[in-house]
Parts: sequence; structure tokens; C-alpha cells
Amino acid sequence: MIQFYNSLTNKKEPFVPIVPGKVSMYVCGPTVYNYIHVGNARPAIAFDTVRRYLTYRGYDVKYVLNFTDVDDKIIRAANELGEDVTTLTNRYIEAYLADTGALNVQPADVHPRVTDTMEDIIDFIQNLETEGYAYASEGDVYFRTRKFEEYGKLSQQSIEDLRAGSRVDVGEKKEEPLDFVLWKAAKPGEPAWESPWGQGRPGWHIECSAMAKKHLGKTIDIHAGGHDLKFPHHENEIAQSEACNHTKFANYWLHNGFINIENEKMSKSLGNFLLVHEALKEVDAMVLRFFMLSVHYRHPINYSRELISQAANGWDRIKEAYHNVEYRLSVTVGLEEPSEAMERKLTGIKSAFIEAMDDDINTANAVTVLFDLAKEANIYAKADHVSKTTLQHVIALFDELTGVLGLTLSEEKGLLDAEIDQLIQERNTARAERNFARADEIRDMLKQQNIQLEDTAQGVRWKRV
Repeated sequence: MIQFYNSLTNKKEPFVPIVPGKVSMYVCGPTVYNYIHVGNARPAIAFDTVRRYLTYRGYDVKYVLNFTDVDDKIIRAANELGEDVTTLTNRYIEAYLADTGALNVQPADVHPRVTDTMEDIIDFIQNLETEGYAYASEGDVYFRTRKFEEYGKLSQQSIEDLRAGSRVDVGEKKEEPLDFVLWKAAKPGEPAWESPWGQGRPGWHIECSAMAKKHLGKTIDIHAGGHDLKFPHHENEIAQSEACNHTKFANYWLHNGFINIENEKMSKSLGNFLLVHEALKEVDAMVLRFFMLSVHYRHPINYSRELISQAANGWDRIKEAYHNVEYRLSVTVGLEEPSEAMERKLTGIKSAFIEAMDDDINTANAVTVLFDLAKEANIYAKADHVSKTTLQHVIALFDELTGVLGLTLSEEKGLLDAEIDQLIQERNTARAERNFARADEIRDMLKQQNIQLEDTAQGVRWKRV
């Protein structure tokens, strides 16, 4: 059975969905005022992998990831660039989808936007007001935090401790410092919507509660996001959702760990703010995804050139094993029965992979299983006698397990095309005719195209370098 580490209870729990066979999953998406950085890429990859694994295990997953497309940072960025908010947010939503798509992150089933959910947000706030959990103050609307008795249960903090550390910012009209804003009165020149409290726009926390309810219902199976969102964002989501809906908001809370750059916290002031589309100019997308998956999603991860290089070498080892099997299959003509010993190893490897992933999506251990598969594949591909059926099973298992992790091995399959095969055949003919000058010419020609030839007992094979 799949187990998740639930941030709400701080322990691993068996995953039991609300509706058997179905999963409702909400992930907090980006505020779209700039290109995403590698820190944003981590939850995108981590929870895409959670979704992929749940699907692999037979669940019908409805996956929702929102876009915050109106916000103080967005308005400021639009003003600085001299363009309207919609133009800016549309551009960065497209950029987000392009960057995450390059990392093989599947689009969500629903990508709701705040600006398309305004009626639902206003209704949500009105319900809180009716219940006595919200109050209007000079055009703003705030949530009465003290009235929600379980406030602090996600972050494991008492309301008194939280209240001691809270403050009232200039311009806020709260009853208590810990109260948080649900609706902001409009300021001159800002985007605004009509509401019972006058023109304004929603606060940040209310957006996700309204969108999750609209698209997934009052109680959802999984709510996920970065560790930095645990407090106050997710804490506030729980308070307002459970106060409004009179039921538990989410059964399982998943939070991914932070990313440091060269052992330092990523920040613009340190000059180590690494955007994904810049990183992908130097790092292969599958290497970056493989790197992210090589550490458990809850643990912190350090992005460095050395560790990226190690990830590249590791991914190359897996690809090399895969292509070794592909090549051996292409030159194997025998009809031997499947190898019982190798088939047993494949069964064990698949079981070990599932065991790792069932344990709170432990991709670090799952990657170790991939290395075990690569090792066994290499040994088998070099054996004197192999079964074509077993070779096919090895390739199928590579594709199956890497597919669950969102890693793509097949992108290089097209390299074995007719043109290169023809050149290799021509080179073989030249060597047979002792025309070594022509044979060397073909080898050099392929080398210029980053094609490396290798003479093996089964013939000449090639690879990109």
C-alpha cells in the first residue's frame, strides 16, 4: 500500500482516498510575474511524479494546479514594464508551461486562474462573513483567526505563540494582529472587481481555498506545495476552508524541501537566482529532472555544478545500458526461450521499484533500483547467448520505470536511422576491401557529427558523445 508522510500529522500514513480508485490532488502553483527558477521546478517535478505514480498504481487522478494572476508583485512588474496585467501574466503562464513541459511535467487537468474564479472567491468570503469568521473593515475583509480554534495545527504552533510574533502593517485595519486579509480594497490604478464590500481584489490565501473547492470539492485527498507555503499560506487555507465548509479540507498534506545553490540560499541579492530556462541552456532537461529525483522530495537539495555533473554521469549510465540492450536486440536473431534467471531478476527489480515508490514516493531509492537494472542489463547484453524475448522485456521495464519517473529514454531511439546505418555499412565494406582510407574518412565524418563507433563481438555499434 502507498504511504505518504502527512505534514498534518507528521507521520507516514497509508493512503486511503475518499472515493476508492479516485484521487483529488491540488498543488499550489506560481504567481506569474517572472520566469520560474529551479526552486519552482522542484515542486513541479516532485508532484508530477506523485501524480504519475498514483496513475501507474491504477488511480484516476484529477490534478489541479493554479496560477495566481493578480497580486502586488504582478501589478508592480506590469507597471515597471508599462504593460497591462493580463499581457504580463499570459506571457509568464506560457513560459511556465514551456519550462515545465521541457522537464516533462504533464499539464494539470485544470489550471485555474484567480481572475477566472472571482465569483467563487466572493461567495466563499460571504459565507465566512455569515458564519462570523470574516469581518469587513473600511473596504477590506479579514479572517477572525482566533475564532478558528484549531488554527496552527498544520505548523504545530499555538495561536498564542503565533499571535506574539504577529504584527499589524501600515494601512491594515484588523481586530487582531494574527487576522489575515481575505479581500483588499482597491487602490488607484490597480485591477479591481465589484464586490459587496466595494471594488477590490482577493487576498492570496483565499484563492486556493476557492479554487480547490470549485474544482475538487469541499474535502480533497492531497494538497501539496513547497515547504515555505506551510505557514502561513496552507495554515490559512485550512482555517478558512474548514470554517466555511464545516469539514476537513485535505486528508494528506505533502511538502517538498528547499533548494540551495552551491550551498547558499537562492536569492537575487546573492546573484545565484537561477531561472529554469537559463539552466536548460547548459543542462539537459532529463538530467535536471533526474537530479531532482535523486533526492527524496521532502529533503533539502543542493544545486551545484559538481552534483549536476554527477547526475549527468548517472543518467548516462542508465541510457548507455538501455542502448546496449537495444543494440544487442537489433543484432539478435535467435529464438531462444526467455531466460528464467534474468526474468526473475526483472521481476525483483520491478518489485523493489514499487516498494521504494510506495514508501512516500522515495525516488532516491527508485533511482538506485534503476542503476541495478542498468547493471543487470549490461551483464545480460554481453552474454554469449541471449533471448530476444528477454531483451524485449528488459527494454520494456526500462521504459516502464523511467516513464513513472517522467524520464525519457526514447528521445535517442531515432539515432539509428538509415543514413547512419548506411555509412556504417559502407565503412564495413571499405574495410573488407582493405580500403582503409575510405573507412577512416567515414569514421572521421561520423566523429564530426558526435557519433562514436565501437567494434564489438556482435558488430559495429555507435552512440552520441
